[in-house]
Amino acid sequence: MPVSPLEVFESPLDVSAPPFLQPAMSRDCARKRLALTIPTLREAGNIRGLLDHVRTVLDPHGFDYQILVVDDDSCDGTAEIVTEAGREDPRVNLLIRKGQRGLSGAILHGWRHSDAEILGVMDADLQHPPELLPALLSAIYAGSDLAIGSRYTPGGALGGWSRSRKLFSAAAVWATWPIQRTGLRAKDPMSGFFLVRRDCLERVAFQQSGFKLLLEILVRARIQSVEEIPFSFGLRYRGASKANMKVGYDYARLLLRLYADRITGRTN
Repeated sequence: MPVSPLEVFESPLDVSAPPFLQPAMSRDCARKRLALTIPTLREAGNIRGLLDHVRTVLDPHGFDYQILVVDDDSCDGTAEIVTEAGREDPRVNLLIRKGQRGLSGAILHGWRHSDAEILGVMDADLQHPPELLPALLSAIYAGSDLAIGSRYTPGGALGGWSRSRKLFSAAAVWATWPIQRTGLRAKDPMSGFFLVRRDCLERVAFQQSGFKLLLEILVRARIQSVEEIPFSFGLRYRGASKANMKVGYDYARLLLRLYADRITGRTN
C-alpha cells in the first residue's frame, strides 16, 4: 500500500479511532502517563538490555508508563525478544510495521497506539542513556511542553564521534536556526531523545520518512516552552548504524519543506 509522505498526527482519543485505541482511563490520569516509543530495525542484540534498563530506571520513581517497541519487520529475532518481555511485563508492547521504513513514521505509529498525554522516543542502540528519563519527565511535569536530551547544551557531549561527523552535525544544526522560532530555539534540534506533550502535536502534518521528527515538532507543533537536558551520546553497543545517503536526502527534503512553509506562512 502506498504511504503518503505527510501524515497528520491525530490522537487515538478521536472518535474515528478503532475501539482498541479508546482510552481505558480518565484524561486526568492519562496526563501523567508516558508512552515511550523505541523504533527498531535489526536491534535483536540491544533491545532486551535496553528494555530491562529502562524499567530499572523508571520503576523506583513510580512513574506511570508504557513502552512501545515499533519494529520495521526486522526478521532478526527482535520481535520474539520483545514479545517475551511483554509476557513478563504488560507495559512492554510490540508493534510491527510491514513494508515501511522511516524513523519518523515509526515514532508516530507508536504514539498513535497510546492514549498517554506524554509522548517520548529514544534509540534502541543504547546510545541514549535511560538514566536521563526521570529528568526529562520531571521537566514535563514542571510545565515544559518539550524536554530534549541534548548533546549541545552545556554539559552535553558527542562522545567518540570523528571530527568530520562533528562538523557535519554542527552544519546540520546551524541550517535549522533560521526556521526555529525565536525564544524557542533548541541547541540540539537533531536529537532523537525527547518527550513532548501530546496536545502540542494534535492535527499537525508530519513527514513520515526521515530521522528528524524533533525538528518538525520545534517548527510546526504548538510548543510554548522547551527545556534541554545535557547528556553524553554513547557508542552503539551492537549492530550497525542506520545512517546512509537516504537519511541525508530525507533531511534535505525536510529542510526545504520547512523553509518553504516559513516563507509562505503555512503552519500545519
